[in-house]
Parts: sequence; C-alpha cells; structure tokens
Amino acid sequence: MYIGDLAKQTPDKAAYIMAGSGEIVTYKQLNERSCQTSQLFRSLGLRTGDHIALLMENNARFLEICKAAARSGLFYTAISSRLTVSEAAYIVNDCGAKLFISSSVLKNIATELLEHMPKIEHRLMVNGTFDGYQSYEAMRDSMPKNPIADEAAGVDMLYSSGTTGQPKGVKIPLPDLAVGEESSALVMLARGLYGFSKDIIYLSPAPLYHAAPLRYNLATLLFGGTSVVMEDFNAEQALQLIEKYKITHSQWVPTMFVKMLKLPDHTRSQYDVSSLQVAIHAAAPCPVEIKEQMLRWWGPIIFEYYAGSEGNGFCAINSEEWLAHRGSVGRAMLGVIRICDDDENELAVGEEGTIYFAEGPAFEYYNDPKKTQSSKHSKGWTTLGDVGRIDDEGFLYLTDRKAFMIISGGVNIYPQESENRLIMHPKVADVAVFGIPNTDFGEEVKAVVQPVNWEDVSPELADELMVYCQQYLAKIKCPKSIDFDRELPRHPTGKLYKRLLKDKYWVEHKSQII
Repeated sequence: MYIGDLAKQTPDKAAYIMAGSGEIVTYKQLNERSCQTSQLFRSLGLRTGDHIALLMENNARFLEICKAAARSGLFYTAISSRLTVSEAAYIVNDCGAKLFISSSVLKNIATELLEHMPKIEHRLMVNGTFDGYQSYEAMRDSMPKNPIADEAAGVDMLYSSGTTGQPKGVKIPLPDLAVGEESSALVMLARGLYGFSKDIIYLSPAPLYHAAPLRYNLATLLFGGTSVVMEDFNAEQALQLIEKYKITHSQWVPTMFVKMLKLPDHTRSQYDVSSLQVAIHAAAPCPVEIKEQMLRWWGPIIFEYYAGSEGNGFCAINSEEWLAHRGSVGRAMLGVIRICDDDENELAVGEEGTIYFAEGPAFEYYNDPKKTQSSKHSKGWTTLGDVGRIDDEGFLYLTDRKAFMIISGGVNIYPQESENRLIMHPKVADVAVFGIPNTDFGEEVKAVVQPVNWEDVSPELADELMVYCQQYLAKIKCPKSIDFDRELPRHPTGKLYKRLLKDKYWVEHKSQII
C-alpha cells in the first residue's frame, strides 16, 4: 500500500520500533521523513536510476532512508557494517554511488573511507556528524514534507557477502510499478505464503543491510504492519521481545536457532512464544535435528525457503511438508528447477548436481559480465552455485555450495554433512569444515570448532568430536583433525567466511580448491 495512504489511515500506528532504544517511528513520521529525504535526494541532483550507498548499523534512520530511495527511483546499496575499510570502499566505488550515508557509531571507518571514495559527490551522517560529513537529520528537516513530483519505484542493489571471493552487486532492473504498488511475486510470497497483512507484528533479529531482513521489513511496511528491529541479535532478548510485543511473524537464520536452543531449559521455558504464527528461516542449510527441535518447541509454524539476492528463483516449504520430506528446502514457487552435471547435462531425479533455475527473473552481477555469464547455463538457466538433488515430487535437497566441495583422493566430499553432525554436540557452539592440503590425497577434511566453553579445549575434546562424527558418517567425510577458535568469522546473517579460515592452511600452496 502507498505510504501516504497508510499515514492518513493509521497516522499514529507504529511502523517500526527499535528494540534496544524503544524508539517508535509512526506511519505519519515515516511518510513525512521519507518525503523529506526524497526531496533531499532531488536537491542533491539524484535522479531516477542513480545510486546511493549506506554503511550503518541497525538504527532508526535506516528504514526511512531505504523507504525514501524506494520512492525516488534510486538503486540503494546497503553495506555490511562489519567490513574493513578496503572492503567497504570497494563496494562504494563499484556500485557507482553518488551519495554515501553513514552513522556516528561507525565514525572510525567512515572517517577512514573519506580518502577512498573519489566518485562520491555528497556524504551524510546520521546521529551526529564529523569532518567530511553533513548532518543527515539537519538536511532532511530543512526539506518539504510533501512527495516529490516525479516519484518512481526504486530497488536495492545488494552485494554478495564475498564468502568465496570479491563481493559483486546483484542488479535487478527498476520495477515497472507505481510507488507502493505490490508486485505479484511479493503478494504471492508475503501474503500468500506467510499471511502478511496490516495486523502482523514482525520481529527482525538480523542486520538490515542483508537482503532478507531489509526486504521483509520493507514488505511489512508495505502491508501496513509493525516491525520490531533488534539492533543486535541476542538469543534471550529475542524471546523476551516475542513475549513483550506478541510477535506474530519473524525471519531467522539457523545459527540463531542453535543459539536459542542452547540456552538453559529454564531460560527458554520462561518466555511465552505462543503469539508466533510464522517463523521463516533461510540463508544457510539447517541441520535436520535442529529443525526438529525447533518444531517441538514452537510447533508447526516454521517455514523455510531457498533463494538468493539474485532473485532468480524461489523454493518454499512449510512444517507439514518438511516433516514428510525432512531436509528439503521445498519446491519451486518461482522458476523451474533443473539439476545438471558439470557438462550441463540435465540429471535424473535423485542425482546430485548443480542447481539451476529456468524461467526465472533476469539479473546481472554489476560490472562483472564474466561472473554473470558463469552463472548461466547454455540454455539461459541461472545458478547460485549450489549443489543438490530433487525427489520425484519436486522437492529440492541441498548438498552444499559447490565452491566448498572437498576433493580427497578423487572423492567429492561436501562438508555440510559433518558440520550438521558436529553442531549437535553439546560442547560445540559453532563449526566450520573445509579442505586443507594433503600430499597424498590432494585435500583432507579439517574442522575448526568454536567451543561453548573455552576451558573445555583439549586434545581429548578433539578426539571426542572426531569419534562422535564417525559414529554417524563415513570416516572419509569426517575431520582428520580439529582445531579450536574462540569465535568463527561468521557474518551476522548466518553465512560463514570459510575463505578466511581456509587461507591460513593454504598460505604456502600456489593453488587451492575454494
């Protein structure tokens, strides 16, 4: 629904609430501020089709800026606040942004970026300002509160998280829609699958710069619901918020499930989560045992999907379907699944290969025609680089990312299986499995474990975990050795930067399988 209409119908209703600070932004405030920000964009010379970039933590200005860009015909690139200066600068420069917006909380990286953004014409900062930046709020508040004359639908242009190389922007054409008009895909997914409406209260526990949290929050606002946005994820706080605000909908990643399940039983049981109607999860494969535990705890309200920022396809599965097809990520709701071997030959039902989507929406990797082409089958189908199989009912099962495959003695090993097993051990908080050099076999399986308690680290624990894995999986799939780390380099969205771990073991080798 058009934000202006929502502001008239329910002016004092909370559009979103910041969980930590308690700040409430009403629909009237959101409409006025996004209008003012749109006016600001035009005053700075930004026109339909131009780009802006944001580097901010979760704060109350984030969604109003994105909402303004979405009604100004702009591409908006939200950048992870966890990146280094060089990583952030690469994205700012690559996306072609004319305006850069940051936050006083990130003043250190924002200040360092000043000399690394030669193409940026304007720099704004929220919640304060420093040399080289103008106050976002001061400039916004000097603008009229009416909509710009040439409103047009804008869209995000987000970057892959770079787990296997340099991140690339996913560019989707500007939608041919009026501002506030719902696309058929959005209606099908948000309303049709998950029951989005003006009555939902949505909990957002993840960083807004990631595709799913950003898009689900904006969908909540489009339908006229209320979002509760966590500044940072904390397992117990998430449960507190569900009870406090009577949350109806939420979106998670499997690592959040793991952290909530590993809370003491008396902690978990003290919070009332009965208001939850829909708990959506994606971003990484969820171990079967973890999902079974969540279903026993929350009931059959858990929905899973498989998709990427590229938007080239979408698979979905509800709780009842999953219980009948344990481990599946669902059937295609957008696009048609094709499973192919390395020579692009389509494989039979049950055979594992690269997952392609046929008849899905178009996309391109910005400024990288080679990567765009490498994602395409000769028939035009597109892939996210994942490996899996489908059953005779069309349900998709993921094996792993193709890039993470280990080749040991000519045998293909997908580390997800052993990761899913090791995370179930009560002394394991997080785990990464990958290949390291082996003179005889090319690669061998290595695990790096983040323990629940660092005091437990010992050679005996490493041996215990290897034996534990071998009780369930073939020995070749299990780690030959285990190292320990206090914290794995996991993105807040749930994705693991295996490259950062693998590089330590391959540093003296000229090549590696990544």
